[in-house]
Amino acid sequence: MNIFEKYGLDWQFIKFLFVGGINTAFGYGVFALFTFLNFHYVISTLLATILGILFNFKTTGCIVFKNNNNRLIFRFVAVYGVIYGFSVLSLKLLLILGLENLYINYLILLLPNALLSFYLMKKVVFCK
Repeated sequence: MNIFEKYGLDWQFIKFLFVGGINTAFGYGVFALFTFLNFHYVISTLLATILGILFNFKTTGCIVFKNNNNRLIFRFVAVYGVIYGFSVLSLKLLLILGLENLYINYLILLLPNALLSFYLMKKVVFCK
């Protein structure tokens, strides 16, 4: 029995979190590069988002879910849309509940977002 089985951890979810860290670093790196090259921040953000989604699609698909089917990109983008909607609605709810610090609220939502994202990626995008 390995350590993941011993403590009831899902190895696939651990890989998902690790790959998520790599994806975040990639997206920030792209943004920083284009900003350094004097692109307007709107263009830097747009390019980082587009390249980030493509990079995330390949790393999440290949490393986490062992699936390199490029036709799944539309489902992948749709799941990103759902996660975005969930985040915005959740932030609004936290504000209504009186939690006014958006930075802390965003941190509060990291784990629920990761769990929802993993579930949707596994069941909707990279389902077998």
